[in-house]
Amino acid sequence: MPDTVTDPRFADFPATFKGRVLRAGESDFASARLIWNMLRRDENPAVIAQAADREDVAIAVAYANETGVPLAIHSGGHGIDGMAMPGDALVLDLSKLKNIDVDPERRLVTIEPGVLLGELDSASQEHGLVVPAGVVSDTGATGLALGGGIGHLTRRFGATVDNIVSIEGITADGATVTASAESHPDLFWGLCGAGHNLAVVTSITFRAHPVGPRVMSGMMYYSADDAPKLFGNLDAVMAEAPRELSIALILLNAPPMPGLPDSVVGTPIIAVLVIYTGDLARYEEATAGLRSLARPLVDEVTETTWAQANSIADPFEPPGRAQYLRGGYMSGIDADLAAAALHQLASCPRTEPPSPNCLVTLPILGGAIFDRPEDATAFSRTGAEWLYEVSAHWDDPADDTAHLDWVHETDALLRRWATPNAYVNLTTHRGAEWLRRAYGTDEKWRRLVELKKAWDPDNRLAYNKNIRTAAEELGA
Repeated sequence: MPDTVTDPRFADFPATFKGRVLRAGESDFASARLIWNMLRRDENPAVIAQAADREDVAIAVAYANETGVPLAIHSGGHGIDGMAMPGDALVLDLSKLKNIDVDPERRLVTIEPGVLLGELDSASQEHGLVVPAGVVSDTGATGLALGGGIGHLTRRFGATVDNIVSIEGITADGATVTASAESHPDLFWGLCGAGHNLAVVTSITFRAHPVGPRVMSGMMYYSADDAPKLFGNLDAVMAEAPRELSIALILLNAPPMPGLPDSVVGTPIIAVLVIYTGDLARYEEATAGLRSLARPLVDEVTETTWAQANSIADPFEPPGRAQYLRGGYMSGIDADLAAAALHQLASCPRTEPPSPNCLVTLPILGGAIFDRPEDATAFSRTGAEWLYEVSAHWDDPADDTAHLDWVHETDALLRRWATPNAYVNLTTHRGAEWLRRAYGTDEKWRRLVELKKAWDPDNRLAYNKNIRTAAEELGA
């Protein structure tokens, strides 16, 4: 690694850059370096350049080209691989770029790259609109969208990329480009799922939809004994349910909470996160199939706002801890899957104080995600009836190995239900062959390799699930 104190590639960072340029040891560096996943807690970037505007973005890209160094991009900083703040890197921090423009007449929302999902929801809900996106309010909306984007509205409105109208960015050669179905359509195709590899995005315009402000949402908690009834019948039940109903199964060791019997606290249970965005008068009808399967120990579903509904999952994804996650798609679930996951939860490493630090989460997808064909975007969707995530979060470095091992072992056990393709945002990188398969077909992978060569030939955007590196390893 270069000497990051005297290295001239960083010491001569342009004085024309208007934003703050922070180095280790300087005021505010430590707080600027904090990201959602602190697994790489011992690494510090060499420089964090906080862009004040789009011109700053262009200056940083030009500097990277002139000096031959790659750029790490920090937008929301929620990436599971922790690549927003890699060691000894030059980080272009876009988190201060937070403009949101809502056009309620045309139902369009344009955001800059620092906007978080909670901020996007708040601005769009002022006009009764929602952009289909993720489920944790401090996730960066741009980073999520560039990898595909799925959440509680996926069954109803498709993936986030299915709702992108246009993307403006600065390419690796310093050019400003607007990509859409009409302008640079090939680049637009690639940005919608593999965008982290292709450009530094400065704004995205989304198609928004009327939702809320009042919805039904909340958690229902079930005994582990109900797993066979739930997992054995949910595929059939949700196939008949309206697209306005979304659920996510969360398997965890039960924390103390009102209504839960003391006998189940600390043992595996099933939480079902319910979101219903349709006509509230039809909620009971919409959930009749789900409710027929088993009686919950606790039912917290109630009328809420959309903003409240889309932040329910926040406590399950606490920022600033060490995080590790693996997952993929499943085309169906069954009782054997539930038994395997619940068995693994019993071996979850214990922390002090006790917390639900190990999770197996299965959000439902399907519905509108299949309204577009597999090759419509770089984002892959074949067989995506469910997403599965095996995750752990903790604080003490002494607990790293135990938690990493638990995730690896649990993922290996559940992978036999998984499809070959995957959602690249919500799993750690697994190597070249995995990345090739994650995007779906061989034709799509060849197309992405060519796009990377065309738009980022020197791999300036290297801190990601990197297409060029994978292609070289695979001999492409």
